[in-house]
Amino acid sequence: MAQADEAVRRLLTQAPLAGPDELPALVAGIAPLIDARDITIFLADYAQVSLVPLTEPGRSAEAASIDSTLAGRAFTTLEAQRGPGRLWVPLLDGCERLGVVQFESDAELEETTAHEVTACVAQLLKNRRAYGDTVERLRRREPMQVAAEIVWGLLPPLTFAASDVVATAVLEPCYDVGGDVFDYALNGDVLSVALFDTCGHGIKASALASLAVGAYRNARRTGLDLAATAVSLDRWFSSEHRGLFATAIMIELDRRDGTLRTINAGHPGAQLVRDGKAIKELPGPTALPLGLGYFSAEPPRVHEEMLHPGDRVLLYTDGVTDAVNLAGERFGLERLLDLVQRALNDELPAPETMRRLVQSVLDHHGEGLQDDATAVLIEWRPARDPWANGRARSVGVEPTV
Repeated sequence: MAQADEAVRRLLTQAPLAGPDELPALVAGIAPLIDARDITIFLADYAQVSLVPLTEPGRSAEAASIDSTLAGRAFTTLEAQRGPGRLWVPLLDGCERLGVVQFESDAELEETTAHEVTACVAQLLKNRRAYGDTVERLRRREPMQVAAEIVWGLLPPLTFAASDVVATAVLEPCYDVGGDVFDYALNGDVLSVALFDTCGHGIKASALASLAVGAYRNARRTGLDLAATAVSLDRWFSSEHRGLFATAIMIELDRRDGTLRTINAGHPGAQLVRDGKAIKELPGPTALPLGLGYFSAEPPRVHEEMLHPGDRVLLYTDGVTDAVNLAGERFGLERLLDLVQRALNDELPAPETMRRLVQSVLDHHGEGLQDDATAVLIEWRPARDPWANGRARSVGVEPTV
């Protein structure tokens, strides 16, 4: 344990004076302190297909397949994996999967030590990556279009988790997106999540996506409720981009009692998954697409649903279900739900469920997607059943059966 403490102390002391491209050498330099020959950082590429080594200049290492290596298994299962003379530990920023750290040692390295060092590496990587382009360049396996650059700059981390809620997302094609974008925030007991699908593609679509996220965050931070938020976004769209629109689904989840409030603005219906099975589609649309509100005098309608502990809500854009293979077959909702249900029943981590979903969409399509394919999975997992002591009923909410 003392060895791990000294290794972490040295990393924390030296990192503030190191540039992002110096971090690999700094991490490798503490290997002798924990009786290791070497330590290498591997980062997941944007497509989450390969783990790419982040090494110091002049040193090379081979990328590892996420689907067919022990390193990849550590990434997908979030569990450390051992091989001859090596140990791979998941590299996590909170619950977001960044990659893995590979430890090489002649002796059997203690996992506790490796986990402590890896946790420190994750924090250093998070703190230093914004000061240079080393990490961004490494994670790109092909050129990224400007529209995608704009969208990725807007997005929060793909995965967020607290003790009782999880939100995780995927976005493809990762190098050429433009119209799809999502956002989330946890404020007190309320988790807010929004998924937008703007019309068009390329720079114009990414400009609409930028407006959607900016206006959504502004409304949320101003303290507007869900209906007022939808009205605000609709007005921004119609005033700044008359004639253009975005479909959207916006939700608020009260993590105390599982109350889910939803506005569906012309978007595919969210799917409620309970006990590993999709049991219903949440009603929608409850509002016109954002930017088209002037066609109706009706205000956005908020649908309310009571979740059960362990329930999941799946949001997706039509680029997922409308992906067509060479035979002209749509990916379809049935295939989508079957894949998600099988992954959840296999008890895969939520981020891995979503990664496999988007890989299946890409495999089905067989070539570059014609539309963005984006999905968000939300899970409510309270430590105890809030209905057990009548807490939810005390605020006048009745559970659904």
